[in-house]
Amino acid sequence: MSAGSDAPSVDAGFLERALELAERGRATTHPNPVVGAVVVSGGRVVGEGFHERKGGEHAEAIALEVAGTRARGATVYVTLEPCTHHGSTPPCAEALIRAGVARVVVGQRDPNPEVSGGGVEELRAAGVEVEVADGEPGYRARLQLEAWRTWVTLGRPFVTYKVAVTLDGRVRVPGSRWVTGEEARRLVHRLRAASDAVAVGMGTVREDDPRLDARDVPTPRGQPRRLAFGRGPLRAGSELELRPGTLDGELAALAAEGVQSLLLEGGPTLAAAFLERELVDKLLVLVAPRLSGDAPGMVAALPHAIELGRLASRRVGEDVLLEAYVHEP
Repeated sequence: MSAGSDAPSVDAGFLERALELAERGRATTHPNPVVGAVVVSGGRVVGEGFHERKGGEHAEAIALEVAGTRARGATVYVTLEPCTHHGSTPPCAEALIRAGVARVVVGQRDPNPEVSGGGVEELRAAGVEVEVADGEPGYRARLQLEAWRTWVTLGRPFVTYKVAVTLDGRVRVPGSRWVTGEEARRLVHRLRAASDAVAVGMGTVREDDPRLDARDVPTPRGQPRRLAFGRGPLRAGSELELRPGTLDGELAALAAEGVQSLLLEGGPTLAAAFLERELVDKLLVLVAPRLSGDAPGMVAALPHAIELGRLASRRVGEDVLLEAYVHEP
């Protein structure tokens, strides 16, 4: 983050607080993005706010209302570029200008090409100093809205391919129902609860007839939509929605229906089909400390290698979670 009237590390700290506030609206703002704002005067927080629900006040307006007259000459930290359009609420850029703030630190520009830069330009034209976060603070802000950004810019859901494998990369263990341990399986249910939709392919439907619901975890957003990609009749008793068209077409249709995040739990054939078409954004690979031997791998044959970025790992019970991006947010 570039230097300003506050040290970059201080800016990063207040922006991190704004990101924390934004998360409070995660279950209630859809299809709007989560946004948080913090008003700082004399090094002290004098106002905070977050977008609580679709149609409700925006984060900046709430934070400015809390700050009152203390907002004049203050610095405002907001996770997403302030809006300039008139919708269900007045433009936030105008509210910041009227409040007399001196400086605004923006976590990320609005990714919508019809909007991006408009808020920053309007604020600067009014004499407000504006900085857009770069480096890790900017990445953290984009990461928070990775699904919404993909939905807005590409017209499809953000796709995460989740798979559980043995140490030799196999998706099954002979004689065992599960590949990974209990804590890793609980994580999968939390991932489902945080997703708009969960999907498998017809091969998985025929072999496993999966439920794909979130169990024994909080579901403040309700259960995700449960999908099957492919053609042919569903297995008897299955409650999955069949999506028989092309992957590109079905993802575009799902986006039009409001699906911003898709958790892909299909087998190696479906995973390869998504990867080959560059439709996977992130990989989550749960690795168990076991060897399987003769079982399918996590991805069927690909026509070319795929480079991954932002590799991270952490322990999940007795297993290890590997996270990597195909397309960074």
